[in-house]
Amino acid sequence: MATTEAAVSRSEIVNKYTELDQHGIVIAEYIWIDSEGNTRSKTRTLEPRDDGKQWDVETLPIWNFDGSSTGQAPGDNSDVYLRPCAVYPDPFRKGNNILVLTECWNHDGTPNKYNYRHECAKLMQAHAETEPWFGLEQEYTLLDLNDRPYGWPQNGFPAPQGPYYCGVGAGRVVQRDIVESHLRACIYAGVKISGTNAEVSKSQWEFQVGPCEGISMGDELWIARYILARVAEDFGVKVSLHPKLIPGDWNGAGMHSNFSTKEMRQEGGMKAIEAAIKKLEARHQEHIAVYGEDNEKRLTGRHETGAIDQFTYGVANRGASIRIPREVAAKGYGYFEDRRPASNADPYRVTGILMETIFGAV
Repeated sequence: MATTEAAVSRSEIVNKYTELDQHGIVIAEYIWIDSEGNTRSKTRTLEPRDDGKQWDVETLPIWNFDGSSTGQAPGDNSDVYLRPCAVYPDPFRKGNNILVLTECWNHDGTPNKYNYRHECAKLMQAHAETEPWFGLEQEYTLLDLNDRPYGWPQNGFPAPQGPYYCGVGAGRVVQRDIVESHLRACIYAGVKISGTNAEVSKSQWEFQVGPCEGISMGDELWIARYILARVAEDFGVKVSLHPKLIPGDWNGAGMHSNFSTKEMRQEGGMKAIEAAIKKLEARHQEHIAVYGEDNEKRLTGRHETGAIDQFTYGVANRGASIRIPREVAAKGYGYFEDRRPASNADPYRVTGILMETIFGAV
């Protein structure tokens, strides 16, 4: 058996190549969302631009992929086109290398069935004068390669929730190194990640992104999800966004949405907040329809969730559909929190339907 001193770590081997001179070549990782709400990506290299500037959305080439392999196109007409829509520094390759978030388009110039960004962007543009701000809280669970949450007994369940939320110490939290790595990678990439914490179930964590204005909210959360999956991959860990992994008395994972407009953030904004909530109440089921799969397993009316078939709201009430923070009620302006979206919801659909319900369809 080789000694520890003689063993060469995999990272040391990889570093021999990542430190090589790229001679100005930019490595671009094109990222898209597939038919099941997962991120996919592939790599291309780009020559330096003739004008010496960095590659951006306007100058990056449109690319394509085999949509029949991702559930996004039939095999006899499988080309799906990738149109760049946002660019971020690459925290994995670093240097001048970039992450390129893209939209999926069909060969006939129409948005792909699973391209939810396109309609969301139109809504954001049409109502841009309202200056919509969003903040999304993304909960997730870390699993081993056998789909078992980390830190759980092999043939049972951990102790009831209580010690794990914002927990510190062995036996209370697991895989903090992944969480810390993800935080730093998002900051490097320019994602507006605003915080992170352990959640109520052992192996469940949360990060927050925002405030972001308009379409950038969906862009930033999708990139944060991609970075999380890549970081966890390096540790040999799986990320689950499923809202309810197991039955029983455990909170399901959500993706709570904080929302405000310029009017809501100004003196007397509570009137606009209350008017918006009334509009949300009238379209409760339409929101539930796009707020994530298996959400009924989470929105049970117990464990700080509202019932999926009822719309409720209240001040500082975490068991309501819509929560108005106590400080907002005291000041008379600010924002509200939509607690209904599940952790696997598409942020473009969540932010888009909020705008459509409150301000009207395009």
